Amino acid sequence: MTWYSKPILRDQHAIVTGGGRGIGAAISAALSKMGARVTIMGRDEATLMRHAKSLENVVAIACDVSDESSVKKAFKQAGEVQILVNNAGQAKSEKFANTTLNLWNQMLVVNLTSTYLCTKQVLGRMIDAKLGRIVNIASIAGLKAAPRMSAYAAAKHGVVGLTKSLALETAKFGITVNAVCPGYTDTDMTEQGVRELMEAKRISRDEARNMITRVIPRGTMATPDEVANTVTWLCTPMASGITGQTIVVAGGEVT
Repeated sequence: MTWYSKPILRDQHAIVTGGGRGIGAAISAALSKMGARVTIMGRDEATLMRHAKSLENVVAIACDVSDESSVKKAFKQAGEVQILVNNAGQAKSEKFANTTLNLWNQMLVVNLTSTYLCTKQVLGRMIDAKLGRIVNIASIAGLKAAPRMSAYAAAKHGVVGLTKSLALETAKFGITVNAVCPGYTDTDMTEQGVRELMEAKRISRDEARNMITRVIPRGTMATPDEVANTVTWLCTPMASGITGQTIVVAGGEVT
């Protein structure tokens, strides 16, 4: 039995935003295996319900994490939380000159403001309990520059900055706040990026994927499970001394 399949998070309640697919689905599954009671949130209720039914001790609540009233309602329904994984996000590539204010605001609200809104719902009780784990899914784009990704990179840099500042504020309360920064991960979101690269460069799917994987030292994208294993470890007592960190899961691609 591996450490992440033991019920070491029994009696803990975790919320995973964007928990119905991709990295979020892998994180919610891993937390469930570790004994946590898990609530997954997202806008696609049908996808959430399908994933929740495939796991033990997992429930789904529809929530638009970019809307404050929706967040407040969903978190009130979910109840007290010991673990929050801010995973919901969205990526869109565009040259800066073509980046509209609507696109800019969309990237900020979905990736950064949503992290603020959800964290606000749980932090007070975590401070009172002197216990809590917050893991923000940022991106390697939150640590280094990327062309055609100005809005997304700005939002993810913001997530990293928020993580570090909040960690300093909460360390004395027994709360850890960390960011996990995946590189290219084999998910629907990355596949969308592949399609955008195909259109921008007028190349085939294989050529687009090769352009991505050739910058990764090990030559393959990360898997959702690899990211999930890192996230869930940060939620365990074994990681109690780690806070304010940005942990890259990118097959050797570093800044």
